[in-house]
Amino acid sequence: MKTQKSFFEQSGGTYTSVGDVLLPNIVIGETEKKPVGKYGRMRKRYLKEQHPVLYSELMLSGKMYSHLLEIDKACEVRMDLLIHQMEKLEGVTKALKATDQMEWVRRMNSMQNRAEEIVLSELVYC
Repeated sequence: MKTQKSFFEQSGGTYTSVGDVLLPNIVIGETEKKPVGKYGRMRKRYLKEQHPVLYSELMLSGKMYSHLLEIDKACEVRMDLLIHQMEKLEGVTKALKATDQMEWVRRMNSMQNRAEEIVLSELVYC
């Protein structure tokens, strides 16, 4: 009699027989030492809540950690680039910081918030 393969077996998975029970051979990859940053954690929460299938695929394949690190790094690089471009465009300089610190802080906070909105919509929540 021919038995039908399970989805796990069709995907390349194997089992180990322990007594009368078949246990799947699942290996979890080594975890890196570097912690995932703010944007990586936001991406993980987004995937878990909005895209549970992709979340499960990344977790089971062991690619979640590298995906989160990649997103986190890309967000940090993009934030730096956007803020630098906004500083040039809006004329926020060290001279402004020396003459009117509160105005400089207000403008920098505004640029930070706008850049973060762009990064979240382009890289984290997509």
